[in-house]
Amino acid sequence: MRRAPRPAGGAVTGGAPTVTLALPKGRILAEALALFGRAGYDLRALAHPGRRLIFDLPGDGLRVILVKDVDVPTYVDYGAADAGIAGRDVIEEQGFDLYEPLDLGSGACRLVLAEPARRPVDERAAIHLRIATKYPRLTRRWLDARGQSAEVIKLYGSIELAPEAGLCDRLVDLVQTGETLRQHGLREVTTLMPVSARLVVNRASLKLKAGPLGDLVRRLTAAVAAPASRRRAAS
Repeated sequence: MRRAPRPAGGAVTGGAPTVTLALPKGRILAEALALFGRAGYDLRALAHPGRRLIFDLPGDGLRVILVKDVDVPTYVDYGAADAGIAGRDVIEEQGFDLYEPLDLGSGACRLVLAEPARRPVDERAAIHLRIATKYPRLTRRWLDARGQSAEVIKLYGSIELAPEAGLCDRLVDLVQTGETLRQHGLREVTTLMPVSARLVVNRASLKLKAGPLGDLVRRLTAAVAAPASRRRAAS
């Protein structure tokens, strides 16, 4: 039986419980800070965090924790955070039962299947294919949906080196422009899915902190939907 999610803790600000928000360190953070700014939240303290990882922002009713992007869904699912921002790839690879009220549209990229351009796979003749990836769950799901079989090898980095080193026939990885693949003599075969940053919410927190979380979702939704001209003016 699935463990029931717990709501995050937090101080009380102006009679309302503080929302604990998990944000990813790295490439998504800058875009997230700009989005929250357009939504009326003052997260400027996070622009240059130094070694700090926890920020109490009572004026906005927020506590923000900075974690690795792959850890955001775990913090939210276990109730250490009420909500967070993570890429679709991370969320679906981990398979947690989180509420996803909003696609932020930022951090856009693609999860693709690729292979050596000079050594393309003949699927009609291939007997035992090996695919290297950081995303074994998503890769197997994609293969199963097509009735295809392959040995899936999990790697943690430098995926583009695996075919040249003889570890695999193909790989599955994230790309934005595809330039890194081309530099390593690889070509895209197909796209498994588009990826962008999502807002995820702990299901227990959604009930116990419905007011502040509902307000957070509404304000972020309006900021995402704002015309580009207003976004430029706000930045």
